[in-house]
Amino acid sequence: MMNVIEFFRNLPKKHCTSCGNVIEEKADCYGNVCDECDHPAR
Repeated sequence: MMNVIEFFRNLPKKHCTSCGNVIEEKADCYGNVCDECDHPAR
């Protein structure tokens, strides 16, 4: 059986659904859009 910490370490990086860039993980990162694409001025 796999350790829980190993499971989360082995998850693939999240990618933005708009531009495809890798999303930097944050404490509450539930979205699929990067900060650049989600900027309110855009």
